[in-house]
Amino acid sequence: MTPTPVPPASATAAAGTADDPVRVPVALGDRSYDILIGAGLIGAAGGLIAGVLPKARVCVVTDATVAGRHLDALDASLAEAGISASAVIIPPGEGSKSFDVLEQVVDQVIGGRFERGDAVVALGGGVVGDLSGFAAGIVRRGMRFVQVPTSLLAQVDSSVGGKTGINVSHGKNLVGVFHQPDLVLADTDVLDTLSERHFRAGYAEVAKYGLIDDAPFFAWLEDNWPAVFAGGPARTHAIATSCRSKAAIVARDEKETGDRALLNLGHTFGHALEAATAYSDRLVHGEAIAIGMVLAHDFSVRMNLMGPEDAARVRRHFDAVGLPTRLDQVPGGLPDAGGLLALIAQDKKVSRGALTFILTRGIGQSFIAKDVPGEAVKSFLADELAAG
Repeated sequence: MTPTPVPPASATAAAGTADDPVRVPVALGDRSYDILIGAGLIGAAGGLIAGVLPKARVCVVTDATVAGRHLDALDASLAEAGISASAVIIPPGEGSKSFDVLEQVVDQVIGGRFERGDAVVALGGGVVGDLSGFAAGIVRRGMRFVQVPTSLLAQVDSSVGGKTGINVSHGKNLVGVFHQPDLVLADTDVLDTLSERHFRAGYAEVAKYGLIDDAPFFAWLEDNWPAVFAGGPARTHAIATSCRSKAAIVARDEKETGDRALLNLGHTFGHALEAATAYSDRLVHGEAIAIGMVLAHDFSVRMNLMGPEDAARVRRHFDAVGLPTRLDQVPGGLPDAGGLLALIAQDKKVSRGALTFILTRGIGQSFIAKDVPGEAVKSFLADELAAG
């Protein structure tokens, strides 16, 4: 197959710099905001934030790992723009999406005398963004909020759309609020500091946008994923395409009463796997979602919604990228089918006890399936576990 060429620089990375970033608007009326994508945006963050939130003081929330790499650059940019700022540093990892850490962040924001018109700035990956956004949404009944995502997963998914929250013992993201940011700054330079594992995990969410409703984008990724991993125009194009896709869905359905649920492709299975592994490094979010998307396609075949060819294509692509695609690839083992089904039943995509999945009729043809029979899911999972 002849590789699909990267779109011309004029359409992608020529604007992907701090001086001329790619701009993706999120149209939500008086809550509209821009996603800016480009190299060097952390160094330009002060001026960009001041342009959107003049006179706002800033409380930066970040984790210890990201702080060591990027906090000094952000602090310098804020100071250059004349923005008064302080930082709250939390432990890295999914464990920080908890009531205990939320309370610490809230206490420090309030203790710092930040007001409603001031801003919480999330500098980090999805954990930092979800936790910080929740804090911004509840302190003083809603502060201003800026996302500076430093992982690929956060840049293309969790930083966009206003979903915030924490995990509890019953499941992932079950406590939270919708709180839209005022600005998202996706600095493509910072992705070079990610481990290969975490970049791959973020890539699962990039591929998701092709699998939801953009088959040509998925085909482009099949041909060009090595260039996305290498950086440059292909990476910028992949991030911008993902953000445009999510922005369009969020603009249609901000509070997930309809189409926005499509963004959960692979997540009902994936969240159960994360819960089964105690949200640990045994399985990071993007890895769980990769397995979940393969399972969603295989289950769609099982339900006679599609033929096996596209499901095999999805598995083949994730295998090539180096993402896990089978349940037996989860380190440490998993509960039996009944145990996994119980975890699925705790997921927030369950309505009045009925199971809701995002299923598909083929690549780029996903849809919301309500009232999915629990016994059919249990039987499918039992077969998948046995196939390991």
